[in-house]
Amino acid sequence: MKDLRPLTGIDASLVHALQISPRASWAQLAKVLNMDAVTLARRWKRLTDDGAAWTSCYPGPAMAEAGQGCLAFVEIDCAGGRLTEAAEHLARLPMVTTVEHVTGDRDLLLTVMAPDLGTLSHWITHTLASIPAVTASRTQVVGSIYTEGSRWRLRSLTAAQAAQLAQDRPVGETTGALEVSELDRRIMVALSADGRATYAALAEQCGASPDTVRRRVTGLLAAKAVHLRCEIARPLSERPVAAILWAQVPSDAVETTARRIAGMQDVRLCAGITGRHNLLVIAWVRSVNDVQKLETRVSEQAPGIVIADRAIALWTAKLSGHLLNEHGYRRKTIPIDAWGPLPADVPPQAVTDSPASDHRE
Repeated sequence: MKDLRPLTGIDASLVHALQISPRASWAQLAKVLNMDAVTLARRWKRLTDDGAAWTSCYPGPAMAEAGQGCLAFVEIDCAGGRLTEAAEHLARLPMVTTVEHVTGDRDLLLTVMAPDLGTLSHWITHTLASIPAVTASRTQVVGSIYTEGSRWRLRSLTAAQAAQLAQDRPVGETTGALEVSELDRRIMVALSADGRATYAALAEQCGASPDTVRRRVTGLLAAKAVHLRCEIARPLSERPVAAILWAQVPSDAVETTARRIAGMQDVRLCAGITGRHNLLVIAWVRSVNDVQKLETRVSEQAPGIVIADRAIALWTAKLSGHLLNEHGYRRKTIPIDAWGPLPADVPPQAVTDSPASDHRE
């Protein structure tokens, strides 16, 4: 049985530090946490080997703003007795970043990334429609994202420590329009499996020199073309319940309302969506009882909002490209690839049982 008690002490501080600066060196982390770098590296390896914590990477909103990507939430109805079959099938698709078994008027809720709306349509009408266990689907395309999981924090560090880590994060410079090359795409796929992979490891996987990969990673981060994320098994966060709210807000108040909600501590996602509702909110809370308290707090932050539907996640089969067990611990990785299969001459990124590396260069 995996440990379901919340992380405490050094482990909690380490995860919080990596949430702020996922690619910080062990020397940088040691300085902030006042710990030995070797000890921190050893603790991180244990956490990742146990599936208790991990890092990943995925395309950021700047990609969509540049016309090079779109994000959608897809509600899935499953045939009787075939929900697990559908979830496991969908979780192994590289365009599907998250798969959750949820309560309410749908069986599964997917997060899907695609390069454009046409590709998304083709995926829905061909790939999704060909899965026998899926009987119906409803798609909500995402517009603006006001906050998302890479900004969520464990809250274990002092304000001074958090500020120091944020200040130490490398910042590059970008000029001109956002352009993503085939090499950039390979790097994104590799980083989705392990956001802390060394430049040497990335270079070997992506067919480029370490210096070139270093420059491209810096450029992608500076352009906000990608987001790095340090994740934790949900029961270890003291907030083991994921609550999902679908809300309706007057069109002239969406921006203001969404930014208020995005500032709430437990909220991990706040996004504008198309469809019957125009706002989706996901938060991690302490218990099922706290879902109603969350609704009350959201309503206080946004007078006039109508929460039209709500659900909780019973089981997260996949989160940001990583397959989870029933307790939320990572067990395998399906690297995220919003563009579909790589060209034939590019070695496919294999499904992995553990991160590619636990070192930093």
